[in-house]
Amino acid sequence: MYLSGFADEAADDIIGQIEVIKVLGWKGIELRSVDGINAHDLPDKDFEAVRRALDKAAIEVNCLGSTIANWGKKVDEDRAATLATVERAITRMKALGTKMIRIMSYAIDLDEQGRPLADQRFSERVSRLNEICGRFAAEGITPVHENCLNYGGMSWGHTLELMDAVPDLRLVFDTGNPGLTPDFSKPYPYPNQDSWETWERLKSKVVHLHVKDGWRNPENGEETYVYPGEGPSRVSDILADCLVMGYSGWLTIEPHMAVVFHDASVHSPAERRKAVFIEYGRRVESMLEGLGAKVADGVAATCWANGGTA
Repeated sequence: MYLSGFADEAADDIIGQIEVIKVLGWKGIELRSVDGINAHDLPDKDFEAVRRALDKAAIEVNCLGSTIANWGKKVDEDRAATLATVERAITRMKALGTKMIRIMSYAIDLDEQGRPLADQRFSERVSRLNEICGRFAAEGITPVHENCLNYGGMSWGHTLELMDAVPDLRLVFDTGNPGLTPDFSKPYPYPNQDSWETWERLKSKVVHLHVKDGWRNPENGEETYVYPGEGPSRVSDILADCLVMGYSGWLTIEPHMAVVFHDASVHSPAERRKAVFIEYGRRVESMLEGLGAKVADGVAATCWANGGTA
């Protein structure tokens, strides 16, 4: 597998993001925001500066972490505006040579008590996502759905239902999201999803990995993020299973410890952001090596007794 990171958690500017990837000795970055603006929304001149900086540093953008249909977007948002974002993303991904884009399946529709409505407008979600994913697929780009707090992340059953209905959609599995997300397939008060059960149910659909670790307090919704292996997310077990399966895709770290993309109240000094990100990357490397993988230049390969690699 190939190692990457959401380096906007380490620095706002692209030079700082490149710096931490270089310190880790990795070749990939999952590009999301630069100076607080998603890459698909940057002004043209700013995007071109980002592209040149990445090219000069020989850093590959393994995936574009878009905001398309994410947890902050209602399913009835302006369709033309959504498709305009899709077209900008396609143009910029071609310029970057990127073949994978992270999307979601729109916000969960809630009642006045903050509980999911019975009618989640599934057919409308499917119609829009088929149009979005069809556009990407036509350009040779793979849209990957994240198991986050959006319709397709309400439970593993919702994920499978959605993927069956949207043929061009694949899955990025985030190890930490089950333990941070209510299981809406269960009665209220919704317990957290089970990380291992969710992985077991979905792993055959996975083409990309995000690694985080943490949990949600079901009583007050408070979220806690920790280094991989320190929480209930079964990160080591999932990575071990990936090695057994011969997974050969990307693994992107998303610590959420010094800053949280969806929560502006969580912030840290610049040096702490970088230090946490680098330490997180090192711990993932150490975990992989402890599982029998050899990690070099941001690539983890399974080591066999005869000294070869898979």
